[in-house]
Amino acid sequence: MIELNNESGVEVDTKRLIQLATFALDLLRIHPEAELSVLLVDVDTMTAYHRKFMDEPGPTDVLSFPMDELRAPDPDEEPPLGLLGDIVLCPTVTAAQAAEGGRTPEEEADYLLIHGLLHLLGHDHAEPGEKKVMFDLNDKIIAAWTASRA
Repeated sequence: MIELNNESGVEVDTKRLIQLATFALDLLRIHPEAELSVLLVDVDTMTAYHRKFMDEPGPTDVLSFPMDELRAPDPDEEPPLGLLGDIVLCPTVTAAQAAEGGRTPEEEADYLLIHGLLHLLGHDHAEPGEKKVMFDLNDKIIAAWTASRA
């Protein structure tokens, strides 16, 4: 189950984000009843969250707050059921940085939604090896999503 709340004050295609999250969870074989919350916030709220939870100044694009520490199952395992956690996105920040990544604002929001989801599933990018695995998986999911919509 995916719950999405847009408190950003910015027009966002929330239906698309829910569809993308559903697609990614299916691709990763997470139980369809696992719970995910996505919150879209304004710059001031994201700045406050970034400071409070990461002890970093200024706004960021995405934050993830895992709950049950679910992981994508191996092929012979059952899909996990539980609380994935919360993803917080700031559409204003993602739109501003989209060009740096060669993406549209919508594509940047898609990319960061998957980035946040992968963090909920235990992926990280602190070490070069971890970063490669995480970013390759992010790219693979986005490519599959794009192909599915063609």
